[in-house]
Amino acid sequence: MLKKLEEKKLYIGGSWQEASDYYELKSPYNGDALARVPLANESEVEAALARAEEGAQTIRDMTALERSVILEKVAHLFEERAEEAALILAKECAKPLKAARGEIVRTIETYKFAAEEAKRIHGETIPMDAAKSGKDRFAYTIREPLGIIAAITPFNFPFNLVAHKLGPAIAAGNAVVLKPANQTPLSALFTAELFEQAGLPDGVLNVVTGKGSVIGDILVKDPRVKMVTFTGSVDVGAGIREKAGLKKVTLELGSNSAVIIDSTDDIDAVVARSVEGAFSFAGQVCISVQRIYVQEDLYETFVNKFIERAKDLVIGDPMAEETDVSALINEREAERVEQWLREAVEAGAAITYGGKREGGVLQPTVITDAPANASVNCQEAFAPIVTITPYTTLDKAIAAVNDSQYGLQAGIYTTSIHSAFAAVNQINVGGVMVNDVPTFRVDQMPYGGVKNSGTGREGIKYSVEEMTELKLVTFKL
Repeated sequence: MLKKLEEKKLYIGGSWQEASDYYELKSPYNGDALARVPLANESEVEAALARAEEGAQTIRDMTALERSVILEKVAHLFEERAEEAALILAKECAKPLKAARGEIVRTIETYKFAAEEAKRIHGETIPMDAAKSGKDRFAYTIREPLGIIAAITPFNFPFNLVAHKLGPAIAAGNAVVLKPANQTPLSALFTAELFEQAGLPDGVLNVVTGKGSVIGDILVKDPRVKMVTFTGSVDVGAGIREKAGLKKVTLELGSNSAVIIDSTDDIDAVVARSVEGAFSFAGQVCISVQRIYVQEDLYETFVNKFIERAKDLVIGDPMAEETDVSALINEREAERVEQWLREAVEAGAAITYGGKREGGVLQPTVITDAPANASVNCQEAFAPIVTITPYTTLDKAIAAVNDSQYGLQAGIYTTSIHSAFAAVNQINVGGVMVNDVPTFRVDQMPYGGVKNSGTGREGIKYSVEEMTELKLVTFKL
C-alpha cells in the first residue's frame, strides 16, 4: 500500500489552515514525493495580509527585550532540532548533509545576532546649535518599524536566508508575510512552527506557499506592505522594483563571482579553498566561485592541482554522510548548463574535467580557454562549473573581474599588500575578500552587491536599518 503523503498547511494569523489547492513536492535528487504543499490563492494571501496588519501593531507595542527573548528561543529550538532541520534540507533541495548541517549552524547564529540587535536599535542626538537658527533647540532621532514586510526567499539557503529576513524584521518590530521558494516550503513551515513554539504573537509571521505569479504580485503591489525583501533572479528582482512603487525594496540578485590568484605561499591551501568555493552545494550559491583568474606563472600548476582536488569530491545521494555534490534543484537547470557547456566548446573552450550529466546531477566541471563572452563566463551559472583563465598583469585581471553585469563579491589571493589594496580599490563589487574566495560570508557582515547584483544590504544590523524608518524629534527649549 502506498504511504499517504503528509499534507502541509498555510500559517496565517497564528493558525495552521488548509488551502483550496495543493501541489506535490518532489525530491530533486530521486524524484520521490515528499509532501503535498498548499497553493495559496488571492483570498488566502489577503487573509495573511489582514492578520499581518494586526500582528504589526502587536509587535510594535512589544519591548525590545520581549522581541529579543523570542528570537533567542527560536535559536535554542533550532539547536535542539538541528538534525531534523538538516534532513529537511537534504530532502527538499538535495543539499548534502555536511553542507546542510553547516547551514543550520549559521541559521542559529543569524537568529542569535538578531536577538542581540533587537536590544540596540537606537538613534542619535543632533547638535542643533551648530546652525545659527538652531540655538535653544534639542533634537534626536529614533528608529520605528515599517509595519508589514513581504519576504520572498530562494531555494538555495532556505533556512538561513529566511532567517536573514525574519530575524531583523522581528527584531525591529515588524510583521512579515513570507513566500518561500516553491521547491523549499518545508523549511519555511518548520521555521514558522519554531516561532510559534517560541511565543511569537499571532499574525506577526504568516507563511503562504505557492506560485510567485499569484502571491508575489499581490504582496509587491499591496499598499499595506511597506517593504519587499527579495533574494532571487535579476529578471524577477527588476520586476519587483518596477511594481513596488514607493515601497522600500532590498534585492539580492545574481552574480558570477570571480577570484584572482595573484601570489601565494601555499598553493595547495588556495586550491582546496577554491574547489570548495566553486563546488559547494553544486555551485548553487550566490557567491559561488564561477571565474578564476590565475597569474600565468602559476596557471599550469594551479589547474592541475585544482583538477586533482576536484576528483576527490564524492557525487551522490544528499542523505549520504560522505556526499559532497548532489543534484541541481531540477533537471531543467542541469540541461541548461549542459547547453552552455556545448556552446562554450563550440566557441573554443575546453572541458578539462567533468562535464557529464546524469539526470539532475552534473559532474563538477573545469573549463579552460573560455571566451569572455561565453555564457559560462558572463552569465550566472548556479551550477558546479568553473572557468580558469591565465593573466599577465594584475590590472588585466581586475579588468576581467569587472567585465560583468554583476558585482556581488570577489576575492584575491596575494602576498603583496599593494596588490591587495589595488584590488580593493578597483574591483567594482559589494565585498572584496582578500586571501579568500568570494564565497566567504558570515552572517553579521554587510552583504549585498552593485550593478545587477541588487540594491540594499543584508546582515542583521544593516537589515534592521533597511527595515526601520528614521524619525527626527526636535524640542524648542
